[in-house]
Amino acid sequence: MSEVEAGRGDLTGDSTLGQIGEFGLIDRVARRAEQGPAVMLGPGDDAAVIAAADGRVVASTDLLVEGRHFRRDWSSAYQIGRKAAAQNLADIAAMGAVGTALLVGLVAPADLPLSWARDLAAGLADEAALVDASVAGGDTVRADTLMLAVTALGDLAGRPPVLRSGARPGDVVAFAGELGWSACGLELLRREIDGPKLALARHRSPQPPYQQGPAAAQAGATAMLDVSDGLLADLGHIAEESGVAVDLDPEAFPLDPQLRETAAQLGLDPLSWILTGGEDHALAATFPPEATLPAGWTVVGRVHERAADDAPLVTVSGRTWAGAAGWDHFS
Repeated sequence: MSEVEAGRGDLTGDSTLGQIGEFGLIDRVARRAEQGPAVMLGPGDDAAVIAAADGRVVASTDLLVEGRHFRRDWSSAYQIGRKAAAQNLADIAAMGAVGTALLVGLVAPADLPLSWARDLAAGLADEAALVDASVAGGDTVRADTLMLAVTALGDLAGRPPVLRSGARPGDVVAFAGELGWSACGLELLRREIDGPKLALARHRSPQPPYQQGPAAAQAGATAMLDVSDGLLADLGHIAEESGVAVDLDPEAFPLDPQLRETAAQLGLDPLSWILTGGEDHALAATFPPEATLPAGWTVVGRVHERAADDAPLVTVSGRTWAGAAGWDHFS
């Protein structure tokens, strides 16, 4: 646990970004960040230098906007930092790679407290450290809306990337990590009611199974992705790119008693959280039927031939799911 997480962080009174300026922020936060083993040159020059021993670099980027992706009254700066890093590093793991560095763009109002920026940086750094990565550079811009742009870089360690387009009929569908907890936490926050602490914690700071990405690649995964928008929606991407159909067995998903009881109290179906709730950042993959899955992966369905171009991409017990399959930013 970092000093910030434990409540012992270095808080500098009422200083704001407007008072210390862009270069003051860089000097107080970015330049002091510890660097991971892949970072040959960190913050301070026009660009960072990251080692790419594999000869290839896996890259992914995400944009987080206050009010759309996070709320400061729901999550601390430290939690927002961990979540921002996690959702990007999960994308790297979904390619079968290991994260090496993050580049962070911060758009912030001038009255944002320096202490908030420092806590954000600590969250980013602590999450990245889980895979021996670090924040190697970035940029800052003044604006009225608080936003984060995070780019993650990764190393394939000589393996081919695991794409969304490799699933084949007969493959099994499996997931690793957690499903449903973030959606449960979001519902509790929206209703302003108490519930399982785990649900609130996972919504604020998910815990992707980073090591399971490379493990799945080594086990022969044919397709893989990060579950960010909902399992049904994301598996639809694999089905579309691979030209196949996916059918899930709802009985195969482990259902925690707390999740079931909370859903019952709210008059909701816990399976909906599991199948359509996003932001747990579990990994979903397909494997050949003869593959030995790594420990931590649970088989929950099968890949089939697609009957027709207009046939459902993903079904549950052979039927189309009633309702939205997950999150779509523009619908």
